[in-house]
Amino acid sequence: MYLENLVVDAAEPRRLGRFWEAVVGGETLTDEPGVYETRLSIEGGPVLDLCFQRVPGSPPPPRLHVDLRGGSRQTEEVDRLLGLGARHLDVGQGDVPWVVLADPEGNPCCVMDERADHARTGPIAALPLDSADADRDARFWSWLTGWIRVPGRLPTLRHPSLRGPLLVLCPEPSPKGTAKNRLHLDVRLEDGDDPDDVAAGIIERGGRELRPDWGDLPWRIYADPSGNELCVLPAHS
Repeated sequence: MYLENLVVDAAEPRRLGRFWEAVVGGETLTDEPGVYETRLSIEGGPVLDLCFQRVPGSPPPPRLHVDLRGGSRQTEEVDRLLGLGARHLDVGQGDVPWVVLADPEGNPCCVMDERADHARTGPIAALPLDSADADRDARFWSWLTGWIRVPGRLPTLRHPSLRGPLLVLCPEPSPKGTAKNRLHLDVRLEDGDDPDDVAAGIIERGGRELRPDWGDLPWRIYADPSGNELCVLPAHS
């Protein structure tokens, strides 16, 4: 199994997808009215597809967001994003060394200050995910993705190449409600992976399978031990 997608619910997938493609320098994979996909390839490291799908409705408070690498060019990067359509956002962050912005649909993202652990991440420095038990969830996501634990102030995972974004498990400000996360992660099975064995492994590690009434889908939907939704996609044929 491997981490394949960062999926974002959007009112206007094409508009939001093109914004993020410009932000990360991605390569267009799908450009349709209801779906937009762009690929971020990290040299010597992982490939992450950013997928934008039409899902109407007001977004709940985010439990997963994007931290962008700013570093010594933080001010220039903030100005570039503002020019692309981002705006400043106050989430009560106070006096912090990073800059909080909102994308064109209001999803928070942060442009980070200079940090040694952001070396070789590429444009996305980190994917912070809310967790009720960060050590437990780090073990869960490490098993699910094959990413490894690396030093960090919070439990942190990274692709074994030690390139690409960090997956950071953050203490949740409040328990997960019933509303679906606006951003979630997809994992892809590889040849030889048994879907039922994977399902059993997810449940054994504290996750659970979700069965929404969305018709017959080729993937299976789960929640991690803290309730964050994720999808397990079939192996490529």
